[in-house]
Amino acid sequence: MLVRFRGKAAAVAVAVAAVRFHGFADLLSLYSFKSQCLYSTSASSAPTHLLAKYLVDSLGFSKQEASLASAKVTSRKHFNNPDLVINFLKQTGFDDTQVKKLVFTTPKLLFSDVSKTLQPKFQCLMDLGLSRSDLVKVMARDTTIVNRGLVTHLRPTIDFLRKLLGSDENVVKALKRTSWLFSFGAHHIMKNNVLLLRNSGVSDANIRKVVHICPNYLTQKPEWVKDMLHRLEKDFAILLHSPIFPYGFHTLAAQKKSKYEKKIGIFKSFGWSDDDVLMMFRKLPYCLALSEEKIQKALSYMKNLGCEPTYLASHPSVLVFSLEKRVVPRVQVLKILDEKKLERRKLGLYYALSITETKFMEYFVLPYKDQIPDLYEQLKKIVDPYFRSQYLYSSTSIHTHFLVKYLVDSLGFSDEEAASTSSKVKIQKALNLYINELGHEPAYLASQPSVLIYSLEKRVVPRMQVLKILDKKKLERRKLALYTVVSLSETKFIDYFVLPYKDQIPDLYESHKKTMAP
Repeated sequence: MLVRFRGKAAAVAVAVAAVRFHGFADLLSLYSFKSQCLYSTSASSAPTHLLAKYLVDSLGFSKQEASLASAKVTSRKHFNNPDLVINFLKQTGFDDTQVKKLVFTTPKLLFSDVSKTLQPKFQCLMDLGLSRSDLVKVMARDTTIVNRGLVTHLRPTIDFLRKLLGSDENVVKALKRTSWLFSFGAHHIMKNNVLLLRNSGVSDANIRKVVHICPNYLTQKPEWVKDMLHRLEKDFAILLHSPIFPYGFHTLAAQKKSKYEKKIGIFKSFGWSDDDVLMMFRKLPYCLALSEEKIQKALSYMKNLGCEPTYLASHPSVLVFSLEKRVVPRVQVLKILDEKKLERRKLGLYYALSITETKFMEYFVLPYKDQIPDLYEQLKKIVDPYFRSQYLYSSTSIHTHFLVKYLVDSLGFSDEEAASTSSKVKIQKALNLYINELGHEPAYLASQPSVLIYSLEKRVVPRMQVLKILDKKKLERRKLALYTVVSLSETKFIDYFVLPYKDQIPDLYESHKKTMAP
């Protein structure tokens, strides 16, 4: 007996029956059955059928992709001429991959009237100051923006942000940082949060600064904003009208409470009191945004120098400076001068670390080039951005010794690891790869010497090969510097550069594993 089901209630009844008599596994096939029930009338089945066919024939969708996309369309509008929409998108600057992604996410876009609907929306955003390429990037990151009404959503949101941020240029900057800022009824939420902040005593200047740092903070639920304000005021004694407020807000908002509490625990393990932590945070909140590893290393090194928690809390930027590129080299120079009992400027540690590189050389290096001829060269090997690679990797014993000492003191290597890493053969291989094959300047390697330490076979070459494949296929990817790419954990590298492309390059993961030496 043939039974014809109509409506959502019938579909639900079938689902309940399936669970009762056949188990939950049978529900896996109900999605397509429900779609048939809901779209069984001739008025709506024709458009979705034509849509699926068009997606396969014209845009290269698989049948499964076409079926999933078509199921999102409930409109009974006539499926007229979707080529007009596709041509408009391509003329705007979308490539084939971006068009496919846009259509898959919002297939009802193909039912749009270009001149009445799409063109005015796109023009509104370009009038704001977005270039065509900017517009494509924003919509490629958040495809739902094309569904939002011009009069009911886009214009009110733009007007609100323009009034809040003061100019179209600032609105464009905010949109580029948070592309989905226009993709839902955010302006209503933002209005409520701005009112909440003002009523709590936050100045308009601080509100604008928060938006500049990260616009999506104002799109959160008011309860979340209230919680952030409470933590800043009660836990860290930050005045809401103070200039440090936006940075403190950002530091806490960007991580879970348990995360920064764990970091506070690290400070306390080095003898810091609650008052010390509060003083540091009120001076430089960014210290709690540092990684746990960075905090641990910085505190350990400063403790070995004899720095008390109170001094560090009152001069927190010394914890932020790079140990490898600034702190260790400068401390080493001062130590050499003191060991040789040479008169020098008596600057505190904070001032010695915070002055510019030019000033440091002028104060503590150049005046002693006659007494200590190799002091200048030794410092250049680590911190001078203009040295040539042969200086750093001279075969003379003093240079080799200095490199080994740097690896042990700055990067935590054992004596054996440092001696192995500084071998002439390994250095020559690394320099050949980075300079001759990858085209990096010696000056860059000088500023990031740790890239020479990583295994070429197990890390550097496999990762460069993945990036080469992505670039060859002209796929959009994160534009990270060499140092960042090489220093990422393997999990992070896979998350950033392999998994997002498993559909376009199915064998990329296996290929990456094979290129890694065992």
